[in-house]
Amino acid sequence: MRLLYIDCPSGISGDMFVAALIDAGLEAERLKKELRKLPLKGYRIEIKRESRHAIEGTRFRVRTTEKHPHRRFRDIRRLLEESGLNRDVKQKSLEMFTLLAEAEARVHGIEPEDVEFHEVGAVDSIVDIVAVSIGMKELCADRVYCSKVPTGAGWVDTMHGPLPIPTPATLELLKGIPLAPTTVEKELTTPTGALILKTFVDEFSSMPEMTPEETGYGIGGWRLKEIPNILRIIKGRTRRQTERLLVIETNMDDATPQLCGYLMERLLEEGALDVFFTPVVMKKHRPATVLTVLTDEARKDHIMKLVFLESTSIGLRYYPVERRCLERKTERLKTPYGEVRVKMALLDGKCINIQPEYEDCKKIATRKALPLKVVMEEARRTALSKLRC
Repeated sequence: MRLLYIDCPSGISGDMFVAALIDAGLEAERLKKELRKLPLKGYRIEIKRESRHAIEGTRFRVRTTEKHPHRRFRDIRRLLEESGLNRDVKQKSLEMFTLLAEAEARVHGIEPEDVEFHEVGAVDSIVDIVAVSIGMKELCADRVYCSKVPTGAGWVDTMHGPLPIPTPATLELLKGIPLAPTTVEKELTTPTGALILKTFVDEFSSMPEMTPEETGYGIGGWRLKEIPNILRIIKGRTRRQTERLLVIETNMDDATPQLCGYLMERLLEEGALDVFFTPVVMKKHRPATVLTVLTDEARKDHIMKLVFLESTSIGLRYYPVERRCLERKTERLKTPYGEVRVKMALLDGKCINIQPEYEDCKKIATRKALPLKVVMEEARRTALSKLRC
């Protein structure tokens, strides 16, 4: 199982996290290529080596000529939907902005659609958020852990005037996340940093049992006297064969097929690990549907609330289960038709199954007017000749 541990004694921001991903192996040129699919202009990316307290790492900055930026949530949503970004990247980026819009709406007492982003609506913040989504997709971590999070102290100047640290919207996003005390009077955890934690972290704890493989250091802009302004991520693996999860179930005899289909989409968007329906016959011989959701403990309450809101259910049952998964990894291979990602499943270090990435094959098949099965068979044949399967 591939693990990622986020060590943030100096807090977390979007640029620091992207920098740490690059320092841990994310290809900078590939990241830039993907970011060019955003219909945004007036910025350039700067990546260089810097050090804090004698620790060297990567600094990631988005330089922009934009002044006094502000964009409404609906404008950013349209920008993402109209971009050429990968579907998963687009979906995850939109999820992050939706979380922020909901947090801002609660703070200001307005509807999420009416939220106007100021600092986070700027080009550099949009690029940071999309870059995080790209980097996490490339990383393919099975589980993400994080240390306790310091927020900083004091006040910060914003478009709304001086606000306490953490800012109200940041604090909304940090609900349910363990915070670490600090006396540093700086905004150590930004709204974008809080979004990263809320969106991607499965568990907040000390470092889990793992074998480290790569380490990345993301350098922050400030030079703090008290602590090095650095975010560290550790990529590794664990040989632990099982993980503890939860099954949430409910029987529904009055849910339409349309309602069930939408419910499945929403649950998967919100982090459910698996969702499926089973036809059953209930009392009075009524045909019905059993909804089964697989999730982890951290998302239990959120998933249950979503089921209540989006289904006809008035009661749920849940129970713990254990899951064992094969180790997985992804390789990029050049086939006669183009580059395709190939997923491999390993047992005791030996590849026992391969599967070409559907989205990659679909794009090639569409672009070259070929049958999808031909593209997938060629990708599988290429994988068998180059990989030990």
